[in-house]
Amino acid sequence: MTRRLFGTDGMRAVFGTRPLDRPTVQAVGYWFARLSGDGARPIILGGDTRGSRTEIAGWLAAAIRAAGREVRSAGVVPTPAVAWLVTELGAAGGVVVSASHNPYTDNGVKLIGADGFKVDPSIEDSIERRVAGQGSVGYDRDGVLEDEPELADRYLEHLAASLRGNRPLAGLRIAVDAANGAGAPYAERFFTSLGADCVVTCDQPDGRNINLDCGSTCTERIAAFARATGSDLGVALDGDADRAVLCDHQGRICDGDVLLYVWATDLAARGALPGRRIVATTMSNMGLEKALEVGKVGVLRCGVGDREVVEVMRREGVRLGGEQSGHLVDLELGTTGDGLLTAAAVATIVAASGGSLAELAAGFRRFPQTLRNVRVREKQPLESVPGLSEAVASVERELGSSGRVLLRYSGTEALARVMIEGPDQNRIEELCASITSVLEAELGA
Repeated sequence: MTRRLFGTDGMRAVFGTRPLDRPTVQAVGYWFARLSGDGARPIILGGDTRGSRTEIAGWLAAAIRAAGREVRSAGVVPTPAVAWLVTELGAAGGVVVSASHNPYTDNGVKLIGADGFKVDPSIEDSIERRVAGQGSVGYDRDGVLEDEPELADRYLEHLAASLRGNRPLAGLRIAVDAANGAGAPYAERFFTSLGADCVVTCDQPDGRNINLDCGSTCTERIAAFARATGSDLGVALDGDADRAVLCDHQGRICDGDVLLYVWATDLAARGALPGRRIVATTMSNMGLEKALEVGKVGVLRCGVGDREVVEVMRREGVRLGGEQSGHLVDLELGTTGDGLLTAAAVATIVAASGGSLAELAAGFRRFPQTLRNVRVREKQPLESVPGLSEAVASVERELGSSGRVLLRYSGTEALARVMIEGPDQNRIEELCASITSVLEAELGA
């Protein structure tokens, strides 16, 4: 079926426009509740700090109750907190109101199944069919919600208990950019509870400043903040705190590829990496595979999106996987990407080593890479775009086995993404421009 509501990570749009309008959100909430098994179990709600969260959560609460279910609200919490609370409380599922790294004008709805994992696309398809076929259905406009702050406390206690040792970060100074998002109320308390000396910036959300010139998509800020505060490492969260990008004491950025290398190397050395394999997406740098080869650790590639990463991990029996963007998952510790947990796990490795993040990451050598986004007016099949296949084939012939080309659409925005890796930065940028010029001429918005 043609998917009109859900992308690679739930629904996402400008608040008030379809599918983030009241009728659509409420229909989705209603059918999710109806399709979530045992009606005696509640649905858990949570979300980030966008000003529209409260109104959307109210819409959802009314619709879920109309479906005959109880609603429990965790309030402002990271996405992984909702995922964990679903299993901890024996809930039927969870709904996260968030648009992740997008600007405050956007919002979204992510659905969590009873097992704590993001729901299978087949469930989203079932909801889409019912929403399309039900016509106009009335619900109360708003549901009254009373947040339960103790739910967030339980989540933070769980995170701390999942790490090795008591106060494993003692002796470290950690700088955190909380992106004015869902991690803002918790970052300092969490890292301090683990023994770190923690300094935090961008932790004053006002409903409109989430991800604004801060967080994991604006890493210049955490690099400068870590250097200015003399920190051993820095952590940049995204808006819903399900991913993290780190930097070392000199402000050098360590993205998800570097963190996967450090984490996998540690697990393998301790005999705790089943099959000596990890999962990474097609967007991960070729340098990750080359670096892990030294320790005889393999990399399984999959499509983009943390849900697809987790699907392959579960199917192949792999413990660790993630994305270059900082969505990392350790299936022994959680069911979805968790920025606070990722940062704490890597910081624990740093503290235990007695060295620095820079030293642990030294074995990773990044292949030159360029990524360009082209805003498109429509997402027609890429193979049907005139001249595009020829342009890609020409670049691939030149690169041979020393590089690669990846071309795909964004799952959440009207963008075509072109990524090229190769031996020379200037040349791959020229080659990338030759492909993007075709896209802009044929599909450019």
